[in-house]
Amino acid sequence: MKSSAKSTAPAPYDCDVLVIGGGIVGLSTAHALTRAAPGTRVTVLEKEPGPARHQTGRNSGVIHSGIYYRPGSLKARFAVRGAAEMVKFCAEHGIPHEVTGKLIVATERAELPRLHSLIQRGRQNGIPVRELGPAQIAEREPHVRGLAAIHVGTTGICDFGAVAAQLARLAEDAGAEVRYGAELAAVDRRPGRGVAVRTSDGSVLRARAMVNCAGLHCDAVARLAGDDPPARVVPFRGEYFELDPAREHLVRGLVYPVPDPAFPFLGVHLTRGVGGGVHIGPNAVPALAREGYDWRTLRPAELGTVLAYPGAWRIARRHWRYGAGELRRSLSKRAFTTAVRRLLPEVTGADLIRSPAGVRAQAVLRDGTLVDDFLITEAPHTVHVLNAPSPAATASLPIGREVAERALGALAR
Repeated sequence: MKSSAKSTAPAPYDCDVLVIGGGIVGLSTAHALTRAAPGTRVTVLEKEPGPARHQTGRNSGVIHSGIYYRPGSLKARFAVRGAAEMVKFCAEHGIPHEVTGKLIVATERAELPRLHSLIQRGRQNGIPVRELGPAQIAEREPHVRGLAAIHVGTTGICDFGAVAAQLARLAEDAGAEVRYGAELAAVDRRPGRGVAVRTSDGSVLRARAMVNCAGLHCDAVARLAGDDPPARVVPFRGEYFELDPAREHLVRGLVYPVPDPAFPFLGVHLTRGVGGGVHIGPNAVPALAREGYDWRTLRPAELGTVLAYPGAWRIARRHWRYGAGELRRSLSKRAFTTAVRRLLPEVTGADLIRSPAGVRAQAVLRDGTLVDDFLITEAPHTVHVLNAPSPAATASLPIGREVAERALGALAR
């Protein structure tokens, strides 16, 4: 550890707070703990050799405005606040970013009522929005076609992997320890004695409190701790393409379809990244492993856990038509191209180059309900982050403070 600050922890403890997971939420929590309570001994365990190797490092890099989220929800509050904080954080630390704004485009008349509902929701959340007609769409995105659109001025792009790495550095500079290549294997939690964990290499650490920010594995970590989480992770893979560099002029900024409110997925969209290039996607298909970034990656034990969960079957029965369309776009580049052409008519299959996929840790209740908001639960000596969906990266700074506050509360009890 880099800090010589004295701790109030009893001698048998290796640290005060042990954070499981080195993605952007776990690292933001560690950073927030060091700021809120200097001298608190914080250790982060991350099984990968570096930070942000999964959800954080495999998303589209969009700083979300918060326009989609139910007013008053944690997602709405954290996204609006977090977007402004993320832009400021990136500027302060020299992390590539840009406030680009984005268009949400209706391509069919049936989508117009949903577009108008989004306008009202955006205004309720305090987000500046502007309605556009076809001519105004063409002014901003000459190659995009639509009947109407919303321009959302506070949306941006950044490198969330770089943000996570900077949060790790700041936490370490303040005295935290971040251990990479440290995979959790067992948890022993006893009343009044804190938490002891064992890693896959046999190391044992004892902490006064544990914070579970394990992302794709968060429900498994909760069960290791002896808790019965109210939701289970059902992994969905999001598959992307990139636009051929010779055709990048077709997209100037960020362009989204009008989302279906029945699903937490935003649909196939167009995203110009901070490092150049245009990402197109994602679709959303069931993954065969929690880190199943392609159809070849299958982990029978993880898939068996999903198949044994009643909530997964209830999702399938309820949304099989939607799921069939997503599967078709996954298996057929022609079908994926057709979906893209709704927004960008000039694109062809030859213009699309397959890009690395991501996997989303979607929390699902036993009755098949997709958890649509952040889900944070508490148990003795433990805080579990059981659902941190998009816009978690955007909102990671306020989420980190929220989780840190709960962790400090667990220390006080």
